[in-house]
Amino acid sequence: MQTVLLFAMIILAVVLMVIAISKLKMHPFIVMLVIALVMGLLWGFIYPDSGLTPTVVVNEVKNGFGSIMTSIGIVILCGTIIGTILEKTGAALTMANTILGVVGKKNSVVAMGAMGYVTGIPVFCDSGFVVLSPISRALAEQSNTSLAVMATALSGGLYATHCLVPPTPGPIAMAGTLEADLGLTILIGLVVSIPAVAVAILYAKKVASTINIPANSEYTLDELKEKYGKLPGALHSFSPILLPIVLIAIASIVDFPAKPLGEGLLYQLVMFIGNPVVALLLGVFLALTLIPASEKENTLKWVTQGVTDSAAILAITGAGSSFGAILKLLPIADSVQGLVNTGIGILIPFIIAMILKLAMGASTVAMITTASMMAPLMETMGFVSPVAKVLVVLAIGAGSMVASHANDSYFWVVSQFSDMKTEEAYKCQTGMTAVMGITIIIILFIISLFV
Repeated sequence: MQTVLLFAMIILAVVLMVIAISKLKMHPFIVMLVIALVMGLLWGFIYPDSGLTPTVVVNEVKNGFGSIMTSIGIVILCGTIIGTILEKTGAALTMANTILGVVGKKNSVVAMGAMGYVTGIPVFCDSGFVVLSPISRALAEQSNTSLAVMATALSGGLYATHCLVPPTPGPIAMAGTLEADLGLTILIGLVVSIPAVAVAILYAKKVASTINIPANSEYTLDELKEKYGKLPGALHSFSPILLPIVLIAIASIVDFPAKPLGEGLLYQLVMFIGNPVVALLLGVFLALTLIPASEKENTLKWVTQGVTDSAAILAITGAGSSFGAILKLLPIADSVQGLVNTGIGILIPFIIAMILKLAMGASTVAMITTASMMAPLMETMGFVSPVAKVLVVLAIGAGSMVASHANDSYFWVVSQFSDMKTEEAYKCQTGMTAVMGITIIIILFIISLFV
């Protein structure tokens, strides 16, 4: 009876969140905080012996919020600032042009997917698409290709790393909530994102190519460069992204149980600069060097915008952690004991995230909410090793891909900036993101059988 009531409450909580966020247009921060409080109080009322008194419930909500801020609050702030500066200085355009130079114009569709793959690491997919869409038009014009093909490939590339690779806020928040190693999450996320981008490119060539949308390019690539002025160099543009990733990855390797560098001064130094907070802060300082002298007066404005943009993510992340803190006090682990060793464990977070994504639209909200729900189940379901935790993070990310449709702001960004009619966007964007997510969970499921 207790198990039935418990899962009925959780299902009801999720349904209420969906209705409040998607139908009543309430902010996820308020919704998750209220539901966390109500669930805790209601369970304490029904089962007085559980120890969930009103005071305990409030304290757990506060502690849950504070603990995740301690873990990733600074990281999210720094990552958002870096993304803002890359956009404002034209460094994102330089990154795109560099990739284009490597693959060549004949492989322009591949180039768009690759541009999205790299740009989507620090920059929100919505913003990245807006920044790179003029290049999409210019390449479509020059290669006599439908704009639908270029836009779909670009959208898929951005979406893959947005959902799977830190320091994008969603994956960072999940790694923090599930206590997954951030460096390992980045490394595996980068690898798993490659087949996701490949599938998006293939989908663009095979499906989106059936839709003919004229490029109507306003600028050639050379004119785009002139429009932005003198762009930063390639190495300079990539450095704010590459440096933190490399430092975090090295720290993760150095911290392996074998301790390849020992535990002396060198180890302490590498672990310090490889800490995500320090690594991302160094990335911020590198990003600041991208700002030309003529724009120095805008430095404070751009940094402030990055801080402002991160506020909603921080609020949602904290509220999600508060919701998770209450769930941890409920006997969920005992109730799902039957899921252990069923062989489908990795599918559970995928399905939850997929349902939330389809219902609420926002991938980041789906990621954070699902991670909060999974946190108390990790040990019981056997997800205790570093790799297993990362697989859960990526499974949630894959679920949050399925699928971008009309209740997702990214759906409208892609359609509006690519001259797609709504039905065309469903075919290109919704279909492509669904195929991406399903492809990734199949790969993760196969990997989970061997780890």
